[in-house]
Formats: sequence, C-alpha cells, structure tokens
Amino acid sequence: MKNLADILDDAQSHLEDAYQRLHVSDDLRERLAKPRLAVQASIPVRRDDGSLGTFQGWRVHYDESRGPLKGGIRFHGNVTQDEVTALAFWMMIKCAVFDLPFGGAKGGVCVDPKQLSPMELERLSRGYMRAFSDVLGPDRDIPGPDVNTNPAVMGWMADEYSQIARRQVPAVITGKPLGLGGSEGRVEATGRGALQVLDIWAQRRQRKPEDTTVAVQGFGNAGYHFARLAAEAGYRVIAISDSRGAAYSDAGLDPEPMWQHKHESRELKGMVYCDKSVCEEAEIDRISNADLLALDVDVLALAALENQITADNAEQVRAGAILEIANGPVDAAGGRILERRDIPVLPDVMVNAGGVIVSHMEWIQNRTGDYWSADTVNELLRERLGRETRRCLDLAEAEGITLRSAAYLQGVRRVVGAIGQRGTE
Repeated sequence: MKNLADILDDAQSHLEDAYQRLHVSDDLRERLAKPRLAVQASIPVRRDDGSLGTFQGWRVHYDESRGPLKGGIRFHGNVTQDEVTALAFWMMIKCAVFDLPFGGAKGGVCVDPKQLSPMELERLSRGYMRAFSDVLGPDRDIPGPDVNTNPAVMGWMADEYSQIARRQVPAVITGKPLGLGGSEGRVEATGRGALQVLDIWAQRRQRKPEDTTVAVQGFGNAGYHFARLAAEAGYRVIAISDSRGAAYSDAGLDPEPMWQHKHESRELKGMVYCDKSVCEEAEIDRISNADLLALDVDVLALAALENQITADNAEQVRAGAILEIANGPVDAAGGRILERRDIPVLPDVMVNAGGVIVSHMEWIQNRTGDYWSADTVNELLRERLGRETRRCLDLAEAEGITLRSAAYLQGVRRVVGAIGQRGTE
C-alpha cells in the first residue's frame, strides 16, 4: 500500500488538467496547495480498568471560500495528519462538484475502536469534541460520520458541544441519531447515492441491472447499504468483503442476512464493533480480498479505504468498471493503468457524495427546526445528485476526458470562482 504521506500529493495530481483548462493563476494554485488550518491534539481517555490511554487526533480545514467547512471524523488505527489533510482536500472538491455551500474539512483519531468498550468509546468521542470545539461550530466547521464513526458517536459529540456552549446547538454536527436532530435517510445516503450514480452511468450505456454483476470491497455502512440497494434494484452482487475476508457466490449474494450474521453478536447496536466476518457465513465460497479485486465482474465497487488499486495490482483488475465509494481507493498510478486499459473509473468525489448531500439537508433542518420525511430527503438527494452527476458525464463527453477529470474540472471551477469573487486580499 502507498505510504499515507503520499496521499495528498496523489490527490492533488488530478488538479493540473483542471488548472490548465481553466487558466488558473499561480496565486490561486498556491492558495489551494496547502490547507488553511491543521490542528493536532492528544486526547486522554480513562479506561474501564482505571488506566489512562492517550490518542492522537486531528482536525484539518482545507478551504472555506464557498462556505462553512464540512467533513467527517474517522476512528482508525492508521489515521495520520497527511491522510486527514487529503480527505479534507477531497471534501472541498466534492462539495463544489455538487454545488453545496461548504468548504472541505476532515478529522480523525488514530485508534482501533474495536479495542474500546462502549464507555471508552463515548469518552473518546466527547474528548475529541472538547479538544477541537474552538475550531468547530454550525457557521464554521460541521463534522459528520466517517470510517468507524456512526450516529451514536455523532450524538455524543453533539451533546458534548452543547454542554460546552451551554445551549442546544444541533447544527454543529450531522449524522446524529433522529432523537437528537438527525435526518431521515442519512444513514443509508452514501450507499444510496453511489447506486444512483451507477444507475445513471449504466443507463447511458444501455446496461440493465439484471445483466450486471457487482463485487463490493468493504462492508461497513456505505458498502452494506450500496450492496443491499443494488441487490434490491436487480444487480447481481456476487462478492462482498470486509477487513477479514471475502464471500463469493456466482449465483448472487443476499447482503441483508450477511449483515445480520456479521453483527448478530453485538449487544448494543451502533456502539459495539463486531468481531465476525462476512466470510464466516455458511454456504458461500471464501476468497481473499486480493481475489475479489481481480474478479471478472461488470462493476467493482470499492467501499473500504484508500489505495486499494495501485500500480502493483491494476494490471490484475478484470472488472468492466470501478465504482469508488470510498475516498481515494484508486491511486493516480493505478488510475493511469486502468485508463490505458479502457476501464472507466467512476470517481469518489462524484460517487460518495450522497452522505454530505443529506448532511447538508440535516444542517438546514437543524437551523430551521423543520424536519422532513424520508421520502422528501430521498427525493431531494435524487434531484441534486442526478443533476450534478449528469453535468459531470456531459462534461466528460464534451471535453473527451475521464470522469475524474470532469468532476475535478466542475469542482475546481466553482472553488476558484468563489476565491476570485472574494477579492485579492
């Protein structure tokens, strides 16, 4: 896997084509080369046995020219400041691609949450908010969920901020439980949006769901909901993997019982991380993650972590297309190989935007006090995501460029436009 310190350079390598097409000045290039703010904190957590653990956390603000900053918080054992910075950069691009009034931010804690008890996880979540509350707020930076964080974690953080502020501030964070001001449709929004992008792309190629096989790498929240909704729509999901292994069946898999099996040992849903793997279910073939990435399928959906397809394994990919549900699962070198092999990549900044689009709706609902039904949320998601996705596809066809280049061109045009309209100081 690529060194995490290289992720930002890799992510920014996609900017040059957009800069040249838009004739972006050296001043603007310099402005977007580095984040505006990066904060690191040590977060102490009292363990259940009385000992003290200390975890490193970060919050990065990339650019706020288009509005308050938006970006998730991830809990993972490999989190670094470089990774968080790259993720904040991607959020800046993604929000601009879909014309959301947000800049890009991201947060993370270097921790394996599976090693924490529910109470320790709550202490860590509240400790993160105490450490970074000075740079957060509904008009400055609005976090949300990411890898290994969920509505329970977001709820603890929102409550901690309200205690610090000594008033209710539900709009400070999104992805919360419904009882704390969360939005209907938010939990499944990333997976739902990814499926809609796939549908739009497939329809342009006159490909029907029932004639399309799909393999899904990553069976967290986004991967599960994408797989479930894709199967319900008629796609044949033949392989699913998590961090411990992969399940395969040429006849097709039903994601719902696999999800239930994986999580049946959890005592408190949403607070305790499971110990089971999707490959432990009976009556399936077990394969490795490497085998899954090399399957001969129509669509390979990558919903795990960064740098899953690189120069080391891109030649082994046999999928007809790549769907990037995770952030940065195909690095630049791997992407060039896929492009040379005529394997289209539906990029992350277009595919996984469903979550931030519905988070924008949650932020609006929190600020107005007017809460919407799931049908209303899903319809608004379909409208915005469909409109901007089609613009990206049209732009790619008109300019003769890849979908990633088209998405960056669409997003960068809006970012540099906002920066220019603010003036020169």
